[in-house]
Amino acid sequence: MSGNPALDLRYRRTVRFLGETLPAPARILDLGTPNPLSHILKLQGYDVQSTQGDLNDETSVVQGREVDAVTAFEILEHLVAPLNVLRAIDAPRLFATIPLRLWFATAYRNPDDEWDRHYHEFEDWQFDWLLKKAQWRIVRKEKWTSPSHEIGLRPILRRFTPRYYAVEAVRV
Repeated sequence: MSGNPALDLRYRRTVRFLGETLPAPARILDLGTPNPLSHILKLQGYDVQSTQGDLNDETSVVQGREVDAVTAFEILEHLVAPLNVLRAIDAPRLFATIPLRLWFATAYRNPDDEWDRHYHEFEDWQFDWLLKKAQWRIVRKEKWTSPSHEIGLRPILRRFTPRYYAVEAVRV
């Protein structure tokens, strides 16, 4: 996979979560550009299409696609207005993962890359509410930790504090 144990664990959990109710060769529209996880899904037998363009402004790219589900893995936190794209999706099912806001860490921001930052790090109830406002009903959810082999207080806290939130939702 990636060579990063924490990232590989997240990828395995995500593929398992998706596969429990949407097995390959399902047709998926993956929000965002092609990435390592969408490549893994293709290797697992999924028919994966990716979106192009700025999802804050170009929400029409999620409409009119013949897909079984839309996936939004680690992307909604990068959008200024995720409600707009969530409302625009016309697929019957949504699978999403987001990083949860942690009380002991600030929001992620790469100062050298305007796209590589989190405009939102949700608490689970906030993300649930966002999906409800966008006309999605959550049918399944899980939380995952992000263990690290580093030394220090934050790596210890990451072993016990959920960092990622995965949801499966259906259109209301």
